[in-house]
Amino acid sequence: MLTLILGGGRSGKSRYAQTLCENYEKVVYVATAQRDSSDEEMSARIARHETMRPKHWQIIEETVYLAEAIELSEVENSIVMIDCATVWLSNLMWKYRENPPKEVESIILKQVEKLAKASKTRETIIVSNEVGSGIVPMNEVARQFQDLQGFTNQILAREAEKVYLIVAGLPLTLKSPKSQVQESKVL
Repeated sequence: MLTLILGGGRSGKSRYAQTLCENYEKVVYVATAQRDSSDEEMSARIARHETMRPKHWQIIEETVYLAEAIELSEVENSIVMIDCATVWLSNLMWKYRENPPKEVESIILKQVEKLAKASKTRETIIVSNEVGSGIVPMNEVARQFQDLQGFTNQILAREAEKVYLIVAGLPLTLKSPKSQVQESKVL
């Protein structure tokens, strides 16, 4: 079962995802941020997230191959928490930066579909940023990122059994097994 947790920066989405994991004996935490000693701000963010996580969680640092990380993390009575799809998307865009924009979009959307499929094979929580509420970015790469993040969230939400939007630390239920949600087609 896939649960998707959306929210803006510092909205409390990771903290909420962690509270959902408390009901599980074992947690496999997939961290998507790349460690880079030259980026002090990102290093501080990673360190902050590390202090928030319980020490007994299994940590997998995977920046690109998330579907494979889920498949390899077969731990009985566990849940997989991926934090976060937004950083993963930026990692994919960087990896394929030399490709034409349409090709990048095609490659990434296939990876998102693969992630969604793998996420449904076991209990999985994916944390992702909602970036579509702001202005249209000024440059092509930023616009492509915003578009792909929106498509990513739509695909994951379509496949998820539960979807929450976190605003100011408060969870709003967008989709649950009891809700009747009319979903739109992606693309």
